[in-house]
Amino acid sequence: MKKIAVAEDEAFMREELSCMLEKAGYEVLEITQFSDVAQQLTALTPDLVILDVNLPGISGFQICQELKRKTAIPVLILTSRDQMRDELQAFQLGADEYLTKPCRRERLLARVSNILKRYEGRSNLLEGQDFLLDRQTYTLYIHNSSVVLPKNQGKLLEVFLSGSGRVVSSEELSMALWGTTEFVDENALQVNLTRLKKTMANLGMRQKITAIRGVGYRLETEVGP
Repeated sequence: MKKIAVAEDEAFMREELSCMLEKAGYEVLEITQFSDVAQQLTALTPDLVILDVNLPGISGFQICQELKRKTAIPVLILTSRDQMRDELQAFQLGADEYLTKPCRRERLLARVSNILKRYEGRSNLLEGQDFLLDRQTYTLYIHNSSVVLPKNQGKLLEVFLSGSGRVVSSEELSMALWGTTEFVDENALQVNLTRLKKTMANLGMRQKITAIRGVGYRLETEVGP
């Protein structure tokens, strides 16, 4: 069952949306506290977010921007603001759809269904800071462009992303590259890591691979100025 998060501060509208979506066969996750909304949504990992613009203390535009910067979760803006500049701003910030209230039930459900279908093939994507990696093709999506990584570089980056920031041992990296941990060739591993580091630098990625002496390696995000 697909999960849809609803970030709407008007209780009546939120309940109406939830009821409509549940009747259509979706699991609904309601946001009722409007501090750290993007963080809440990221933790819930919904298949889609329906987001109002006029929320207490923070604009839905800001939430959309933060969510899109960190995740691949699709966002449908549903708002009473019907100015063209608002719609254009929403799309510039990464929104996948923009609908104005009041909105017919059939139209909303059709847009929800279309967005979910578009994103079905993205279950293979791993999320990094400002980039995505397709674990099947090792295609890296970054800075509104894409590049297919050499197989070994893709395997290494996949391991680091799957590790969620923890230190990854040489044995784990060896297993990913060669399917064995019986003999870890540090020189061969270093060659592959160096190639990945060079690719990351050429792509202007904010991450770097750091060696943790005697333990392994970790993917770290460089702090900007």
